[in-house]
Formats: sequence, C-alpha cells, structure tokens
Amino acid sequence: MSRTRPPDDGDELLARLGALTAQARERAELQRSQVELAIALQRGMLPRDLPTADGFHLAVRYTPATHGLSVGGDWYDAFRLPDGRIGLSIGDVQGHNIEAAAFMGQVRAGLRALASVTGEPGDLLARTNELLLSLGSDLFATCTFLRLDPATGVLESARAGHIPCVWATADGRSGIAEDDGGPPLGVVPGARYPVTRYGLTTGGVFVLVTDGVVEGPSMHLDEGLDQVVRLAGVAAVAGLDVDALAGAVIKGAERVGHADDAAVLVIGHDGQRAPRSQP
Repeated sequence: MSRTRPPDDGDELLARLGALTAQARERAELQRSQVELAIALQRGMLPRDLPTADGFHLAVRYTPATHGLSVGGDWYDAFRLPDGRIGLSIGDVQGHNIEAAAFMGQVRAGLRALASVTGEPGDLLARTNELLLSLGSDLFATCTFLRLDPATGVLESARAGHIPCVWATADGRSGIAEDDGGPPLGVVPGARYPVTRYGLTTGGVFVLVTDGVVEGPSMHLDEGLDQVVRLAGVAAVAGLDVDALAGAVIKGAERVGHADDAAVLVIGHDGQRAPRSQP
C-alpha cells in the first residue's frame, strides 16, 4: 500500500522564492518602463532649438533623475516674443514622478501661451500662477522668467520661489543676483512678482540653474551657488564660452550627492554673431 509523500519543506520554500522573484521582476520592469516614459516625456517637452541674436549666445544642459522613480519636472525654455525680444525660463515642479513631469509640460506651455498676451515678466508669472490654480492640482512649481532685449542688453527678471540667477562680467566681478521674488506658482491666489532690471554688458554672462545643480545631501545651497559664481567669473574673465560654461556647471552637479534633475541655462554677450547651440 503506497503512501502520499508529505510535501518537502525545501520544495515549498523554493516555490515561494520563485514566485516572489517573478513578482519582483515584474515590478522592476514596470518601474523601468515608468522611468523611461517620464524621461521621454521630459525630453519631448524641452525645446529642440534656441533663438539666436547677434551678440548674444544661449547654452543649455539638462540631466534627468534616474534613481528609482525619482523623475522630476525640471525644465528650461527660450523663445522669441511677439515684439522681437527673447523670453527665457527655468523652473522645477514639486515631486519626482510622472505627474510632476506632466505638470512641468503644463507650466511650460502655459508660460509660452500667456507670453503672447504679455511678455512683462511679473505679469506673466502672475497670470501663470492663476492659470495653475484654476487647474486644481496639488502640485506647484518654482520658476524664473527673463525677458532679454538684444537691442539694448537689458534683462528683466521675475522670480517665483526659484533659486536666484548668477552673474559675472568681463572685468572680474561676479555674484548672485539680488532681487525680490514671489511665492511658487500654483500656491497663493493673487500673488505678485516684482521685476528687476539688469544690464548684460559685453563679455558678461547670466547663469540660471535648478536646485539639482546646487543643493543636495553633500552640498548646502550657499556652497553650490558659490561654486557657480566661481565658474561664471572664470569664464567671463577668460573669454566667454557659454557652451563650455554650461557644461562645467552641470558637471558640478555631481557633487551635490543625489540623483535629482538638473538644468542649466546660460546667457552670454560677446558682441559676436551667435552660433546655434544644441542641448
């Protein structure tokens, strides 16, 4: 008379481990697909071409976050305004997921659309703030918007909770722009955003960054901004190369100690015909 052999504990354990391994593999594949989708979404929303103007050069750099699902919503943008001046923006959406990347697209599209109505930086940010509030999202964004007049070299800037700009001149001076900003976009109804005017002189440069460039577990914000100030100062004195400067600034982001998004936008004035710059 035969007896049924009791289940072997080792076989049962192996079966359970196999099932758990399969589930982990499925989750990893799903996570990787979500990250790839978000990165593609981010890159697809960044401009492929930058406007040019004689005497002025633009350069950009962007690296996406790729650690786990830490995919954020950093962006940069540059486009021609209806009056011939150039609008420039850089910003960062709260959160690190696909929703943040999608919200970034809404902010960037909103800025561009409203810029056809008003290019005045403070008014533009105020209108964008109200637009985002009307969407009812729980997300918000920090942003700096600049309007450059190539005929005069005047930069008009408004800031919505974002990191201040860094500047440098050919005579060796450099520093962090001192201006009064307003709250992030999508937080406070009726917010106002003061406008500050700067003069971009020959050999001068302005550098805009997101916090992934200058702040993290291994670097305090002040230290990160000081690093950008030094790089901008060296570039301006040595003979302006905005593309090399943008590369040096984004490389410095490796020191911050995390895998956040990082975006850099450099505006330089050297009096020469501006070449076409690619991200």
